[in-house]
Amino acid sequence: MEFPKELRYSEEHEWVKQEEGNKVRIGITAFAQDELGDIVFVELPEVGDDITADEPFGSVESVKTVSELYAPVSGKVVEINSELDDSPELVNESPYEKAWMIVVEASNPSELDELMTAEKYEDMIKED
Repeated sequence: MEFPKELRYSEEHEWVKQEEGNKVRIGITAFAQDELGDIVFVELPEVGDDITADEPFGSVESVKTVSELYAPVSGKVVEINSELDDSPELVNESPYEKAWMIVVEASNPSELDELMTAEKYEDMIKED
């Protein structure tokens, strides 16, 4: 299972990619989608919504269960991946490229420092 080194990771299995300025792209990890099984529906916030670190911002539904998505950082949603409306299976096929979920203008960029590196995330999964 791959965990790209340039990303940061949350304990709730979201990944974060720092982009220009205070923008961050967020999705779920390969580990999370593997645990969930086949994804059949993704519920995301609206552009303009505020999200708060460690609070739910949406959900993913698989054939097994419904799981909440937890915000790894606080901020305003500036973009959503509308492709997931029609193709939720992208989460299983391409969790780091095609299946990003939202882009957020982070209101507190220092929250990124609290997220795990790929190595620490892998260690956390091995402990579970």
